[in-house]
Amino acid sequence: NHGISHDLMDGVEKVNKEQYNKCREQKFNEFANKALENADSEIDHLDWESTFFLRHLPVSNISEIPDLDDQYRKAMKEFAAAIEKLAERLLDLLGENLELEKGYLKKAFSNGSKGPTFGTKVSSYPPCPRPDLVKGLRAHTDAGGIILLFQDDQVSGLQFLKDGEWLDVPPMRHAIVVNLGDQLEVITNGKYKSVVHRVVAQTDGNRMSIASFYNPGSDAVIFPAPALVEKEAEEKKEVYPRFVFEDYMKLYVGHKFQAKEPRFEAMKA
Repeated sequence: NHGISHDLMDGVEKVNKEQYNKCREQKFNEFANKALENADSEIDHLDWESTFFLRHLPVSNISEIPDLDDQYRKAMKEFAAAIEKLAERLLDLLGENLELEKGYLKKAFSNGSKGPTFGTKVSSYPPCPRPDLVKGLRAHTDAGGIILLFQDDQVSGLQFLKDGEWLDVPPMRHAIVVNLGDQLEVITNGKYKSVVHRVVAQTDGNRMSIASFYNPGSDAVIFPAPALVEKEAEEKKEVYPRFVFEDYMKLYVGHKFQAKEPRFEAMKA
């Protein structure tokens, strides 16, 4: 019931797979062969992933990226508009579930001067000859708000960490996987947790991943919702920091593949 047309999703899948084959496959193969050439133990500083980023808000960059044809740009603009509506709807539902005032989470994302940021990471995970040496994408939590993933319905690889075990997120046709980032953990005072996830490289098939990130504005001040802090016992009040989202992102860039708790502690300072 995500409301996104299956025809649109099929079109988006088609143009993205074509774009990879035409513009990125050869370059990735050159990089990948070189990376594995002399490797005899696990490589912990790279991912078996070909990727680029489309920015939608505050200003789109889709017309500036080379090698994208008009059909691709049209399909992705339409898809981004549908995903943006879905993200805002889900924020309202998450807030309703926590008994926050209507629209609170969207306002929290927009409390700076610039409004929310929103973009899409387009990734391919080609077949990997040595999945014992390299991850498709190393384990991490996402820095931002709500993440909506349109993933390949044929090739698996995505896993979430739950109770110390890695669980597969199986491919499902025309589904959108909903994931939550660090900012929602802070704003909801830990009622919702950002999820550790990874992608396991596969020997067969090229996995497509289109992940859209609906995040706070760069100058938004992030802090636990007062209504949720007041409900907690005295000793548990506001265990999360208050910070500017852009400052958190600067820290995150260098510590993405490390635990999130030290990042929260660092932001308290």
